[in-house]
Amino acid sequence: MRIALLTKEWSPQIYGGAGVHVDYLVPALAAHIAVDVHAFGERFSDAAAHPVPEFLRGANPALETLGVNLDMVKAIAQDQVDLVHSHTWYTNFAGQSAALLLDIPLVITAHSLEPLRPWKQDQLGGGYRVSSWVEKNAYENAAAVIAVSAGMKADVLSCYPNIDPEKVHVIHNGINTNIYRPDPSFEAVNKYGINSQAPYSLFVGRITRQKGLAHLLQAAKSFDPDIQIVLCASAPDTPEIAAEVHALVGELRDLRGKDNVIWIQEQVPRPELISLLTHASVFTCPSIYEPQGIVNLEAMACETAVVASDVGGIPEVVVDGETGVLVHYDQFDPASFEVNFAKAVNRVVADSELANQFGVAGRKRAIEDFAWDSIAQSTIDVYRSVIR
Repeated sequence: MRIALLTKEWSPQIYGGAGVHVDYLVPALAAHIAVDVHAFGERFSDAAAHPVPEFLRGANPALETLGVNLDMVKAIAQDQVDLVHSHTWYTNFAGQSAALLLDIPLVITAHSLEPLRPWKQDQLGGGYRVSSWVEKNAYENAAAVIAVSAGMKADVLSCYPNIDPEKVHVIHNGINTNIYRPDPSFEAVNKYGINSQAPYSLFVGRITRQKGLAHLLQAAKSFDPDIQIVLCASAPDTPEIAAEVHALVGELRDLRGKDNVIWIQEQVPRPELISLLTHASVFTCPSIYEPQGIVNLEAMACETAVVASDVGGIPEVVVDGETGVLVHYDQFDPASFEVNFAKAVNRVVADSELANQFGVAGRKRAIEDFAWDSIAQSTIDVYRSVIR
């Protein structure tokens, strides 16, 4: 079997959960089948690179994306592949077009859904309507859809009720626990100016509405004074949300002191991130929309307790009262969410024995339930079920 796998992100240009997913899925698949990777970019040593066509540079980002997609289709048409597998709306147009052109099945992995991310209107303008149209058509015409959680499957069927539920398969994201494991070194902690003798909470994510960073910054005003707040937050969606976060961080520093709020605005290299995860007293995930949330698995694999919102697929990863604490998110009452989130963080940090229990149970769960080889085998089973 030979497949074409389409992705926006490919190493070293990985910044989100979908990119992390593909980065680990491809080698796990390649141990069993032939995989041709097609990715956005200028040059890769291990994937076909597809840059934005020159005549579309500077256009609406949705149009740039469609240009890249057409270049992908042209390349795929020159190969003999049995199936095309697209990840996120950024490659759905290429996936659907290649499937039609070559009369082969399209499989889509659902990492997020455009109808559930209305804030992208601020980022893409009218391009959001284009991305929504692309996604809807691809999903409704795919041979199979892989949802990264049961919550995601429910969202797919809610957003696109014309899809046969039998075509939607739940296969969770995974984690490489040989890479993500506790790191005793404090080198990264010291590098970023974190006091290793005091507890700290850690947030890791892009600056986008989806990740709930604004809620965390409001909640952090009520964190116990001794808790350092460490934010690995970069890549803002828009100048407006960047300005909002800058203002909220400023307020928090005025309240708690500049040294108490550490904002790392560049992308942290993986080895350093693993160290930061290991030594955090609690990992915080206040997302308002999260199909699964690989970052919670990363924290759990590093034996760190998690406090997270109860949205999307997060409850399928973080077991409330066993590997961390889930806080109910209500879009109509965000203030209560922020208050309860702060209480949960304070409770976990104050009880080191409880935090340790959560961490040990989290790593055990990551090892036993989220191995990549098992995920690859389940994905190949989906491929076989749709190849004629």
